[in-house]
Amino acid sequence: MSSGEETSPEARPGSRSAPGRALPETRGSAAIDHFLQRAGEFLSWIWLVLLAVIVLNVLLRYAFGSGRIEFEEAQWHLYAVGFLGAIALCVRSDSHIRVDVLHERLSPRMQAWIDFYGILLLGLPFCALVLFFSIPFVAESFAAREVSPSPGGLPGRFIIKSALPLGFAAVALAFISRLLRLGRRLFGPGEEELRG
Repeated sequence: MSSGEETSPEARPGSRSAPGRALPETRGSAAIDHFLQRAGEFLSWIWLVLLAVIVLNVLLRYAFGSGRIEFEEAQWHLYAVGFLGAIALCVRSDSHIRVDVLHERLSPRMQAWIDFYGILLLGLPFCALVLFFSIPFVAESFAAREVSPSPGGLPGRFIIKSALPLGFAAVALAFISRLLRLGRRLFGPGEEELRG
């Protein structure tokens, strides 16, 4: 296979896209997808750590009668980081939930155009908006060396707050990767096969 005709995430097992509707990869999208896949594999361990923290907290609370606020807060923080990381992977593989009931009934070309303009006009601007407001929010927290207001809570609340811009930067990267693949489908060689 040529580098432009490699299998995209939609064509991989477990994907919902029909054969023939998978998007071709570009060099840029392949690099971004590889990075996001590696980051997702690393972040997937968070769910195991979260499970261990929950079990430990429940055991301490109900078996020994001493719940710990650190474990409560750690659960929230681990869940937030795991969830933010998962959003980028869902965008990358197009496995997110679509509320649009018409999308599946449209031709592959029309689907590609809707996705292309949806990313350009909604997805990327939303990521930019979140980044615009979250970076000063996190910088302020870092400058103040913010800690949990709860007695016995976790120190370094500024660290968990940094997951917000990092998560949305990853989502923006996933949107850019998808945009590159959609551009290849709509404007690159082989575009005429979508006209049918």
